Amino acid sequence: MTERGRAALARDATNYHLGRSSLSWDGNGLSIGIDEIAVPIPRRVRGLVRVHPTALPARLFVLDPARRHLWAPLAPQARVEVTMRDPALSWSGHGYLDTNAGLEPLEDGFRFWTWSRAIIGSGTAVLYDAERRDGSAFSLALLFGPNGTVMERDAPPLARLPGTLWRVPRPTRADAGTKPQLVRTLEDAPFYARSDVATRLWCEQARGLHEALALDRFRQAWVKLLLPFRMPRSA
Repeated sequence: MTERGRAALARDATNYHLGRSSLSWDGNGLSIGIDEIAVPIPRRVRGLVRVHPTALPARLFVLDPARRHLWAPLAPQARVEVTMRDPALSWSGHGYLDTNAGLEPLEDGFRFWTWSRAIIGSGTAVLYDAERRDGSAFSLALLFGPNGTVMERDAPPLARLPGTLWRVPRPTRADAGTKPQLVRTLEDAPFYARSDVATRLWCEQARGLHEALALDRFRQAWVKLLLPFRMPRSA
């Protein structure tokens, strides 16, 4: 999924440029400058996203025994301001920022995973479940406090949301005796789904974002042939 060539990349300690788009950290917030051409129907997409973290917990999580895959929730809770020029849209609300890093492609280490982040009364809940390529399972259930504290919690029981049109399963978690609700499907792709979900976690109502990533599906050649129709490609 290489969208840009090496010459399009420049970075230092506080700035990252990829083509005409950029990230910039000023010590208090992250500015995300977007300047792209949409595909498959070309049109300009330009604007600015500002991310203001409420806390920055310095916590790194290892996702596999060989330590080939790492995940860090950089800003589990944040205020986000979006100002777009093309199209002319703007809004603000709560947000989240994390990062993944690895020494191999995701599909080499994992077959399937789900991730979800939800606002609950006592903080921000993040659930992470993955099936590794060797058949073993990985699970995280975290509660982030407003001041950046991180608490590992017992994961609620597994529950299921309806599958997507592309037949990507959407397993999630919810308190025993409750059923999560699919509010809206935001993205439905052959190997990926993003959804707006309402559920109940640790005896509190929760509303948030759910992602499902089917990496066995992504490995298939016919799926990779579709990628150039959704994102620009480097020559």
